Amino acid sequence: MRKAFVVCATAAMCILAAACGGGQSAGPSVAKGDGAINISLHQDPPKLDPTVSAAFIERHVFQSIFDKLADLNEKGEIVPMLAERWDISPDGKKYTFHLRKNVKFHDGTDFNAEAVKFNFARNMGESSVRRNELKEVDRVVAIDNNTVEVYLKNPFAPFMSILTDRSGMMVSPAAAKKLGADFMNAPVGTGPFVYKERVRGATITLEKNKNYWLAGFPKAEKIVYKIIPDANVALVNLKSGQLDITNRFPFNEAGNYANDSKINLVNIPSPGFGGIYLNADKAPFSNVLVRQAIEALIDREAIVKVALSGVGTPGRSPFSPGNMAYSDLDKPRKPDLEKAKQLLAQAGLPGGFNFALAVEMDPAAQQVVQMVQSMLKPAGINASIEKADFGTVLDNLAKGQFDVSFLPWSGRIDPDQNIYDRFITNGPLNYAKYSNREMDRLLDAARKDTDAAKRRELYDRIVVLALKESPYIFLYHEHNLFGMGKTVAGFMPVADGMIRTVNLSKQ
Repeated sequence: MRKAFVVCATAAMCILAAACGGGQSAGPSVAKGDGAINISLHQDPPKLDPTVSAAFIERHVFQSIFDKLADLNEKGEIVPMLAERWDISPDGKKYTFHLRKNVKFHDGTDFNAEAVKFNFARNMGESSVRRNELKEVDRVVAIDNNTVEVYLKNPFAPFMSILTDRSGMMVSPAAAKKLGADFMNAPVGTGPFVYKERVRGATITLEKNKNYWLAGFPKAEKIVYKIIPDANVALVNLKSGQLDITNRFPFNEAGNYANDSKINLVNIPSPGFGGIYLNADKAPFSNVLVRQAIEALIDREAIVKVALSGVGTPGRSPFSPGNMAYSDLDKPRKPDLEKAKQLLAQAGLPGGFNFALAVEMDPAAQQVVQMVQSMLKPAGINASIEKADFGTVLDNLAKGQFDVSFLPWSGRIDPDQNIYDRFITNGPLNYAKYSNREMDRLLDAARKDTDAAKRRELYDRIVVLALKESPYIFLYHEHNLFGMGKTVAGFMPVADGMIRTVNLSKQ
């Protein structure tokens, strides 16, 4: 199934739809009690700055603090946000953005064309994790206070999709210049909620933006994110009323709450994937035969059935069902022990080997790697599981200090964003240090071609090569399963799996 992504013709209508969850009323509903919406996160967001962010969990918080030039609505359509509309030149190389007027950042700085220009430059800098997403941008010109032209080096199919996430988030230029690297500890955007404080490992508190540009929003007085790694503990807090929403509901409990009187479940297929990085810069994983042997041993059906309690889809590619690049190449194969043994023998490791398998503290993630550990053992490959907090896992990946590491990806709507940075030589998410000229050529060609059929052909070739080289082994496509008190109103399910808070309230 292919998704359709269109630009709404009427900006005001699309913004209202995005804020109100489609058909829901924008009426007088307000948050009750102290006006706080309590949301659990299964990880502690490491960096609250979209420019240097590399973690899924941070994006939940960003939805409240930072507005974007464009957003996704519940239909998967790209809709206006801080850009009221945009025009694209016939050659696909110039985008003209018409910006919303009278918008201010939380620190009082004006949002205008110069602010957009500043954010593009910041996100394209050497220290930015966003730099590859925007490397087709040639220059940005502020035409007047509310008009910006962005010139691309080449037609770039994923461009607008990219602007619906961190590359399109606008930070205050004044705050970013003043705070430098410390901006991640005091983030300033134009979003519906203002950063107040955080207690590392415990809470992040945001307060209502009383000057928000969309009249009548946000509805809640406060958003409190509570860090609760164990989904079962989060469920206990949801049942007791200490939480209003959990971002991770325990998969094995889903069947017990399908018709609960106090709790709603929201099950959204994710565009993302779960999988493991193999350090191709380090023996024995520098040998492609070793990586192929591990790939051949994985039983993806069993992982989804047992570790995810069936809430997901087994997969071998970065493209989930529903993505334009999805194909039969994603369907899993049965594990092949004899093939794996042959590959290990060819690699000079007929008796197998030992290695460390890193994983975060999330119990569900640990169950996944425990299953991987047991699947490798018959071939003599012995994994010792090393648990660490999420930030440490990310740091070790960035430094190349790992053998194999589990790290899922929340996924994006355009296929480019699920594969490019992960497999391109020197890509910011290419933790495996993988490099292949043919892969680089195919990845660049796929993002520049605006013909959907040709792009799908290119992504098929990319998946074939990715499976052959296996620097990252794709295991499954997880679903986003939210738990929610039935007193919560205004939740908008979006394919990117992020919780939009602007319209949330308690009845």
